[in-house]
Amino acid sequence: MFFLLTITALAIFVAVIIGGSFALKFKDKLHLILGFSAGSVIGVAFFDLLTEAFKMSEGMHEPELITTLIVAGFLFFLILDRFLISHVGHDDECDNFSHKGTLGATSLSIHSLLDGLIVGLSFQVSTMVGVAISIAIFAHAFSDGINTVNIIYRAGGDSKKAKKWLFVDALAPVIGIFGSLFIIIPEKTLSLMIALFCGFFIYIGASDLLPESHHSHPKAWTTISTILGIILIYVVTKLGGL
Repeated sequence: MFFLLTITALAIFVAVIIGGSFALKFKDKLHLILGFSAGSVIGVAFFDLLTEAFKMSEGMHEPELITTLIVAGFLFFLILDRFLISHVGHDDECDNFSHKGTLGATSLSIHSLLDGLIVGLSFQVSTMVGVAISIAIFAHAFSDGINTVNIIYRAGGDSKKAKKWLFVDALAPVIGIFGSLFIIIPEKTLSLMIALFCGFFIYIGASDLLPESHHSHPKAWTTISTILGIILIYVVTKLGGL
């Protein structure tokens, strides 16, 4: 099993780096990539995290608790965004604006860490389950890299900061995968954590990335990009059996 975990961790790490590198290279087309990112983040929230939260909570938690935590995650991120983060613009003497990007990138990295934990724990259930979940996580890891870079750029960060967070996001699932060998998270608790992150991602996609992708840019192409992002995650989760 250790060999399978190593191969999976390496594949996911490379996929995140490739996705982020794509966003760095084509940042002049950022509005299209933002549209795609918004769709992929929303797709991950509904087709991946939401589905997984309900599956894992079956027989342990009422559906109302899961939906309540999703809303709580959304509102928690909203409060952090609106009241605890100063939106002061791109002032060279004040970097508070960049806190929003840091918050978003941190959330994405923690989600990636959780992805790694899910992969590692799934292999403890069975090899077949582990492989199925690994395929889905690997496939949307490319979008995770794009999303991390875009969130930093969206908040006014430069390429150096974007690369730093890209590496953090790529390393996070690796840590999660190997950390699962030593840390056992009860499935009952894990499903609640996934529900919270579902709320985070709905907010990031719908309230941040999506509006920005349509700001002063042709709406037809950005709308198509968003739809493609959602379709990609839908297809990936279906192929991955999630």
